[in-house]
Amino acid sequence: MTNLLGKTQTKNIAKPDTKNLEKSETKKLEMSETRAKKIKHSYQVSDAENALLLKTKNGDVVIEMFVNDAPNHVARIKELVRQGFYNGLKFHRVIDGFMAQAGCPRGDGTGGSGKKLKAEFNKIRHQRGIVSMARAMNPDSADSQFFICYDDCPWLDGQYTVWGKVISGMEHIDALKKGFGPSGMVDNPDEIISIEVIADL
Repeated sequence: MTNLLGKTQTKNIAKPDTKNLEKSETKKLEMSETRAKKIKHSYQVSDAENALLLKTKNGDVVIEMFVNDAPNHVARIKELVRQGFYNGLKFHRVIDGFMAQAGCPRGDGTGGSGKKLKAEFNKIRHQRGIVSMARAMNPDSADSQFFICYDDCPWLDGQYTVWGKVISGMEHIDALKKGFGPSGMVDNPDEIISIEVIADL
């Protein structure tokens, strides 16, 4: 029979050393190669090294990246993802029927990672589910901010660098909290819980 500790006894129990460990200090459980392959295969991507798993409170979103059409942008996005740059950032600008924008560390559309990217405009059209880079007036001013199209946006074609497409979970992007007014800025916006390269899972 198990003896339950009284309230005064539990106060004297020391906290475990693992109580306040940072994420980087915790050790992941070992996973077999077969199990890892099954997990990656479950996302049904053509190239796990060039595909992302974006987690929101609504569910998982899988993005395939166009490495042949925007190689420098894809390389930089993966670099930022592997640094954990996007984790916790907000979908600060969301316009119903247009797009959802994220990737600003300040949460107001004015910030970035500090590294500008030369434009890689391509022939991929801005259609529903397309992921493209946000930028200022200068074509070579894209940094870390990106947007996901809710609908076809042909006026953006050839003006912004398309680097990926949502292949599953678009309904979770649809469910993001929407903004107000012409700017679409969101009050208390939803956040990116995490983004990972699927090959790293």
